[in-house]
Amino acid sequence: MNKVTRRALLASGGVIGAGALGVGGLAGRNWLRDREPPVLPAADANGRLLWTNWSGIAHSYPQKRAAPRSEDELLDILTKAPAPIRPVGSGHSFTAIVPTEGTLLTLDGMTGLVDHDAATNRATVRAGTRLVDLGPALAAIGQEMDNLPDINKQSVAGAMSTGTHGTGRGIPAVHGSVIAMRLATPSGEVIDCDATTRPEIFNAARVGVGAFGVVTQVTLQNQPLRRVLKRTEIRPTDEVIEDWPALRQRHRNVEFFPLPFTSYSVVVSHDVTDRPLKPRGPDTDVELMMGIKKLRDWFEFAPSLRRKYADEELAKVPPEDMVDEGWKLLSNERPVRFNEMEYHLPIETQMTALREVLAAIEAHRRDVFFPLEARVIAADDAWLSPFYQRESGSVAVHAYYREDYDFFFSIVEPIFRRHGGRPHWGKLHSLKARDLAQIYPRWRDANEVRRELDPQGRMLNPFLKGLFIDG
Repeated sequence: MNKVTRRALLASGGVIGAGALGVGGLAGRNWLRDREPPVLPAADANGRLLWTNWSGIAHSYPQKRAAPRSEDELLDILTKAPAPIRPVGSGHSFTAIVPTEGTLLTLDGMTGLVDHDAATNRATVRAGTRLVDLGPALAAIGQEMDNLPDINKQSVAGAMSTGTHGTGRGIPAVHGSVIAMRLATPSGEVIDCDATTRPEIFNAARVGVGAFGVVTQVTLQNQPLRRVLKRTEIRPTDEVIEDWPALRQRHRNVEFFPLPFTSYSVVVSHDVTDRPLKPRGPDTDVELMMGIKKLRDWFEFAPSLRRKYADEELAKVPPEDMVDEGWKLLSNERPVRFNEMEYHLPIETQMTALREVLAAIEAHRRDVFFPLEARVIAADDAWLSPFYQRESGSVAVHAYYREDYDFFFSIVEPIFRRHGGRPHWGKLHSLKARDLAQIYPRWRDANEVRRELDPQGRMLNPFLKGLFIDG
């Protein structure tokens, strides 16, 4: 979103403060829910150090931590270290795919560009490379990835293994640009695979949540480095929903963020341009989100006033443009922590589901202040991809990290499931193996490949056992 939006919302601070004088008892309520979550011990009784994910809701005390610098070191760990063996990138997944009492493994020692082909715009990259570092590395050789997710702190392996995606007309998720990869398995083998060499492994393990082994490097099909125009504007939510099919066709990349308890959404688009550079300024999401939160704090029990004051200010906000290389604009800083559920729906049901989710939140959860997010992702052929054989529209729901997110499961997830949604592998959901087998046509084929590569289940922590075996 943008700094203009933040200024407009905070400009209503005087009105908000005046309204607060008539709302008794809210200060105590807001103080209670603004407390930091309980602090976990830094080490357990055995002296094992704490690991937590980014939002703080997943944690464990691994018996062993490993950071191999070569495939030989990695194979030694995969075959001998205490199980479960769980690879971790940036820890940005909200589900419990990483926690382990066995071995926590990072590829931070296996990063960087391996090789590239200027004629085909391909590059081979070590899988521990963070997307934030890959952008400038590819730009230096005149390439950029087809797309980037909203946050770029993930490792390449973590992003592809969870089906992480951006938004865009005909543009796949991160794994959709992977044309070859190397996979180290708990059986002690390093496998090179692509669409024609060991295709069953390539198709099954490209989106494998670290359950098939550890990806060590990938070859990406990139595109020439381009300059894009990023435009952020405020538009009425009903208008955006009606215009969504045309918006998806009009822009290379487009997404929008409906703001609950307002009549507006933030629309963000990216298009190739030859305009002169106009670099982005500092990200100001902290001020923006805290301004929206302030409206919630004072007018939670007066939603009509909350909407009135927000709409008055949002309607004044002009569009904002930035122009730069795509890798500098497609991802954003997200310093305000949150928890998230995101489902990927058939494109024809996306807006119906979004309307229902927004209505349910406004009817039952007046405490919610984080925006929703809607994106579009191209179909691909990875067996466990949420976008397998269908263009998809995603809808994401967020909750401030200090506040509960039980409404994800009680009022939001049933809507997503009713409309044919598949969950993002790194974001909160309640599905188990029996559910997943029904919504993924190649689920059983992928699971058979997994059993062949890891017959002893050394990669499976309790959460993954629920996804692949016990659910």
